[in-house]
Amino acid sequence: MELKEFSPRIRRGVNPTLGELLKSVGDAQSPDHDHHILELGFPCSSVPPSSYPFVLSFTNLTYSVKVRRKVNLTPSCFGANSTTAEAKLGSSKANTKVLLNGISGEAREGELMAVLGASGSGKSTLIDALADRISKDSLKGSITLNGEALDSRLLKVISAYVMQDDLLFPMLTVEETLMFSAEFRLPRSLSKSKKKARVQALIDQLGLRNAATTVIGDEGHRGVSGGERRRVSIGIDIIHDPIVLFLDEPTSGLDSTSAFMVVKVLQRIAQSGSIVVMSIHQPSYRILSLLDRLIFLSHGQTVYGGSPANLPVFFREFGHPIPETENRTEFALDLIRELEETPGGTKSLVEFNESWQLNKNQQRQEADPNNLINSITKPKLSLKDAISASISRGKLVSGAPNDPSLSSSVPTFANPCWIEIAVISKRSLTNSRRMPELFGIRLGAVLVTGLILATMFWKLDNSPKGVQERVGFFAFAMSTTFYTCAEAIPIFLQERYIFMRETAYNAYRRSSYVLAHSLISIPSLLFLSLAFAATTFWAVGLAGGVHGFLFFFFTICAAFWAGGSFVTFLSGIVTHVMLGYTVVVAILAYFLLFSGFFISRDRIPLYWIWFHYISLVKYPYEGVLQNEFDDPTKCFVRGTQMFDNTPLGTVPVAMKLELLKSMSTTLGVNITGSTCVTTGTDILKQQGITDLSKWSCLWITVAWGFFFRILFYFTLLLGSKNKRR
Repeated sequence: MELKEFSPRIRRGVNPTLGELLKSVGDAQSPDHDHHILELGFPCSSVPPSSYPFVLSFTNLTYSVKVRRKVNLTPSCFGANSTTAEAKLGSSKANTKVLLNGISGEAREGELMAVLGASGSGKSTLIDALADRISKDSLKGSITLNGEALDSRLLKVISAYVMQDDLLFPMLTVEETLMFSAEFRLPRSLSKSKKKARVQALIDQLGLRNAATTVIGDEGHRGVSGGERRRVSIGIDIIHDPIVLFLDEPTSGLDSTSAFMVVKVLQRIAQSGSIVVMSIHQPSYRILSLLDRLIFLSHGQTVYGGSPANLPVFFREFGHPIPETENRTEFALDLIRELEETPGGTKSLVEFNESWQLNKNQQRQEADPNNLINSITKPKLSLKDAISASISRGKLVSGAPNDPSLSSSVPTFANPCWIEIAVISKRSLTNSRRMPELFGIRLGAVLVTGLILATMFWKLDNSPKGVQERVGFFAFAMSTTFYTCAEAIPIFLQERYIFMRETAYNAYRRSSYVLAHSLISIPSLLFLSLAFAATTFWAVGLAGGVHGFLFFFFTICAAFWAGGSFVTFLSGIVTHVMLGYTVVVAILAYFLLFSGFFISRDRIPLYWIWFHYISLVKYPYEGVLQNEFDDPTKCFVRGTQMFDNTPLGTVPVAMKLELLKSMSTTLGVNITGSTCVTTGTDILKQQGITDLSKWSCLWITVAWGFFFRILFYFTLLLGSKNKRR
């Protein structure tokens, strides 16, 4: 099919998609605009694609969960009533609660369908079921698009899900938030200018022009209003113009005007050629006028399904006419709540709805029998071809290749891994740059710690006391390095739900997220390591000169890297900030305990030796000790100094020399006041540091960091499925 002078106005009564708007702009700027040809590329092309609207159908959806109850032991559980009590006990351990019970219906392209009901009626559960957020093993029934079963991978690509909570980066502007979403969801084949045009068109469609340059904001930063925030949340999930859009209570927490504006936006999205399904608690009269199809739920069962215009007829025939002065949905919800409190519940209303729907279908067929014949004889377009036709007219990702193969025209991810890493890194750096106090606090903590250590251990000598003080300095410095990494705990915990929302529908790969956050952490840890090493190395009087300083610096870097990776991994497991801090502090204390500072490796019991080798503090601690004491020619204890730190340390020097003569006679070795008794190698042996070189310790520390980053990836892979069981 060829369309000359293509314009979105060819589809009467339907708003143009964002892709069509962009294409029309591009066509107007094209030099061959007088004779522009657009190849739609789908079979049966003699009929426009709008002749085959998408229909999302669901039949007999049933979902139940097991609810465990507390066992209540009473005196009747014993004696004569023991059999009855055991029966009660067995039935109370696990009870099944039905959340969805035989729900059926359909949502059509161009229509806005709302799921209504009281709290606990199953609204969100139905939305989750349709959006493939419930395990296939637990959900019974069928969900089809244009009569074909939906594959989970395909649904992720052609649909979007807007959560009830607004999960956004607080320090990004509205325009930046939508632009980053465009970078994720639109393919790299689309130029930067077209992506910006898509964002600008979406800002206008969402009514966010006046707030485009305003930051999102949070509790500590003033930003956009609640209604604008909600529209931004919708915008980031429709940037690629999906075929199906699911929303969980998008008007929750908004005033009536903001709620109406949000639903008005959703109506425009539906009219542009999308299926829009949302749950809503209690719509106002104005919002009701925007809805095309309603489903009322009560305890997981359908009590009404159909057009809002048929509500008065339905309840009048049920025997409860709706007064003209009342809101139809409010009346219906109040009546449903009253029936739920009666002994029979809403069973009568459920049964009446089933018979009423059956009668309506029969009347519709009798009134227009030709419609049924046409629906049977009309040539059908396969789901694959329907999606290809949808892409060719601008929906989904504009600029996707017109390939007859569905797998190539609808890729799992819009961009390659390296682009995802670049966009994630840029977004994180932009958000962090506007909150410099976070890095400033960590830098301040490192500098204050370094200054305290530098002044406490100022210019240590090579005496036996100096040796002890150096060992203590290294143990405290290495452990403090790990403890300062604990500030990374809230970083991922704050982004967790944003990450889950974005990866649930293939905005980017989980591996890209891990790699990006690993890369952007390197500059900060290099700066922190340099600050700490420069503050302490020469002030304490450590050995090795420039080479010694460089190794000390690299070891601090490796310790920051391993500590940050370990804390990041834990933040992927622990879901609460305070619990995360408690776990990190406890485990780091154990690492320090088994590092070899408090008790040498040779003295650790065999049943605890394994903890010594997995201690993160062990390897950088042993590395810097070897860097300090690996010179075999350097002496740390001479002659009379061996009596220091003993009861003989206070006797006169002459008496110490006499003792040395007596020891020389007994041992057969000449020991004078200047004889070297203990070298750096001897100190390392006393500390039990003999099995690894300092470079091995450095590389093992770096390897620990990579190991925990890999574990973090698998934690995200297994722990962010975002599906109910």
